[in-house]
Amino acid sequence: MENKPIVRKLRLLSQLMELHEVNPFKIRSIANAAFKVDKLPYPAAEKSFEQLEKVDGIGKSIAAKITELLETGTMAELDELLAKTPDGVVEMMGIKGIGPKKVAIIWRDLGIENTGELFYACNENRLVEAKGFGLKTQEDIRKAIEFRMASNGKFLYAQVEAEAKELLEEIKSIFPGALIEFAGGFRRLSEIIGELTIVLGSRDQEIAFNTLLHSEIIRNINSIGNHISGEFKNGLLVDIICVEKRYFYKELFLQTGDDEHVQAILERIDNVPDQPEHEELIYTKAGLDFIFPELREGTTFIKKAEINNLPQLIHFHDLKGALHNHSTWSDGINTVEEMALYCRDELKLEYLGMCDHSKSAFYAKGLSIERVLQQQEEIDHLNKKLNGFHIFKGIESDILFDGSLDYPDEILQRFDFIVASVHSILKMDKEKATSRLIRAVENPYTTILGHPTGRLLLSRDGYPIDHKKVIDACAANNVVIEINANPFRLDLDWRWHQYALDKGVWLSINPDAHRKEGFLDMHYGVLVARKGGLYKERCLNALSLQEIKQVFEKRKLR
Repeated sequence: MENKPIVRKLRLLSQLMELHEVNPFKIRSIANAAFKVDKLPYPAAEKSFEQLEKVDGIGKSIAAKITELLETGTMAELDELLAKTPDGVVEMMGIKGIGPKKVAIIWRDLGIENTGELFYACNENRLVEAKGFGLKTQEDIRKAIEFRMASNGKFLYAQVEAEAKELLEEIKSIFPGALIEFAGGFRRLSEIIGELTIVLGSRDQEIAFNTLLHSEIIRNINSIGNHISGEFKNGLLVDIICVEKRYFYKELFLQTGDDEHVQAILERIDNVPDQPEHEELIYTKAGLDFIFPELREGTTFIKKAEINNLPQLIHFHDLKGALHNHSTWSDGINTVEEMALYCRDELKLEYLGMCDHSKSAFYAKGLSIERVLQQQEEIDHLNKKLNGFHIFKGIESDILFDGSLDYPDEILQRFDFIVASVHSILKMDKEKATSRLIRAVENPYTTILGHPTGRLLLSRDGYPIDHKKVIDACAANNVVIEINANPFRLDLDWRWHQYALDKGVWLSINPDAHRKEGFLDMHYGVLVARKGGLYKERCLNALSLQEIKQVFEKRKLR
């Protein structure tokens, strides 16, 4: 074993000891020994126990640990501490800018157990509430995690959208007469992007190819066939496909849908148009209505296109309000009034739903019953003050371990609407997690089921649930399901939107905003809702102010 692995094990041991508040003197001696081993001019593995214990800064006790590591590949004390520490907490200690003491606060005080949850907490402005943290520390941690997440080659759509569109415009400026468009997962509005595909159709394919090949628009450029590949600075792979202009739309079709979709379309056509004038012609030849790119996953919408039953997909301008948002009453950074004015004056919306955290969310300054009443007084005052706009009194009520909500009935009945969400005790088996959600859905005060699986894309899988049973319960109890628009959540997953719609369930595109700018996440909620086939007639916050007032009042009467 080289010295470096020994050093890493000793450093990890000292960090875990600090995390678990072992004797400070012992922690310093282990950390100092790691430093000494790192500076040794010879391999420690070549030395005997007697030789190691004589090395300055090592001594008998640590020499024994090194010997144990060399002989067994591990250290009993290290294994004991690792067994008491969640893997995600160990991973967090590798993030630049936070040591074991800060990790201990993040873990024990905030209940955060992995890097993905930590990153989400940074975006929710939650770290500034913890002892020893400030806005600068929170931002440094967020950037460090973002850098680590980028290294795995997969990115959230929201992380690459702006840079991808800038690249497309740059290519268009080089080839003003060419046909150029995104294809692949980016054009399908996939929530996770592993590669950016662009199709370029030019009158002179060879000149276009050579121009791109010798350009500097992307890094590490190389070519195979008519493909030019490279990558962004952040590591996202780019594939540019150059074809003659007359073949552009055929290539665009072939490169946009997933394999199952493309194959299913081709099987319906006797003679595939070699030089179609537009993509619509391909679908016409297949006997189908035109299928928008975001719907080209599998065959679900092929069947609808065959019988002229494709949905009129929702647009951002269809939204009339923003439900499920947080203010300075809990873990937001803007006041209720600031959030309302932004919605009214900047986004031209008609209403805002405030849903600060409930009392069990201590880590997010959840509202006690007394503070609930105080906030509702403030909202009453603001509703008298704001012209042409309305603030609904909501709460994001924690779904407790047994599926009950986080306030007694006499408090729950005071809200205009309630978003019920799981935030704690995420490690349940599928049966228990499902029954927990179903009990919450069956609560007569639940209006919306919030982020049903609690997933954090690229960071944390959602808790396992039986989607069909949960959606069926929402249908039976007239409960709306949230499409959480935060690009790290996008939960309910778009793959279940059609099942929910077919069962008669309404969906709501909720920003879960913790600051004014968070309302803009509804853009990503709309994109993923379109991917799932949502139309405005079944979107709760596409209702006008008067319409949604009637929905809430009718539900309260029930």
